[in-house]
Amino acid sequence: MDIRGGVTIVTGSATGVGAAAAKLLASKGCNVVINYTKSEAEAKETQAECEALGVQTLLCQADVSKDADCRRMVAETMAKWGRVDALLNNAGTTQFVNHANLEGLDADDFQRIYAVNVIGPFQMTRAVTPHMKAAGRGAVVNVSSVAGVMGVGSSIAYTASKGALNTMTLSLARALGPEIRVNTICPGFIQGRWLRGGMGDAAYEAAVAGQERSTPLQRAGTPEDMAQAAVFFIDGTDHITGEFLIVDAGAHLGGAPLRAR
Repeated sequence: MDIRGGVTIVTGSATGVGAAAAKLLASKGCNVVINYTKSEAEAKETQAECEALGVQTLLCQADVSKDADCRRMVAETMAKWGRVDALLNNAGTTQFVNHANLEGLDADDFQRIYAVNVIGPFQMTRAVTPHMKAAGRGAVVNVSSVAGVMGVGSSIAYTASKGALNTMTLSLARALGPEIRVNTICPGFIQGRWLRGGMGDAAYEAAVAGQERSTPLQRAGTPEDMAQAAVFFIDGTDHITGEFLIVDAGAHLGGAPLRAR
């Protein structure tokens, strides 16, 4: 898919992987929707950086766990450009709880995480589907996690949500073809405030060193690494759907324990 002049909605794009993906898309000439829930100032910074690359943007506050917000974001996109070529479902949430601490989570924790990490991508995909079908093409990329493949990560609730997102990717890829491709990237460790805040400074720095020491590529992942993989599924191929791409410097091959995004 040639995305120059096209439009991509990137959920959760104020910071991290979403911001990196929005800027990468902008560098390729793609107009972008910058979505945020609470981080308005950072979203505006991302918007300014994208516009400096010569594209148009739309800033949209919306909570993807709310269907009305999802439909409004897509409606505003269509009102501005009359098209939506790709959707990057990046918005996510978690709670950091050791997997052995079964009392550290309750049903509300699972439901809150599931609402953002699974129901959100479903609602966003549902909202863009009529427009992509009418155009005869479209790409949906979900940002999952190696947690959903290997049962690791910030909490069991998070891991379960990403496993569900992976399974939903398969269902949607079957249901929405041939016009719409649906794929998923599964990041491993990603440097940034998400993990630093959840792990604490000492554990975070130790994890970065561990990634650099133990992974086959001897490096800790960055938001830009993940953005490259996500954008590949938008503009790098027209013949892949229903696929998961693990992006973790080879950590899943074995070595030190993984801490997923």
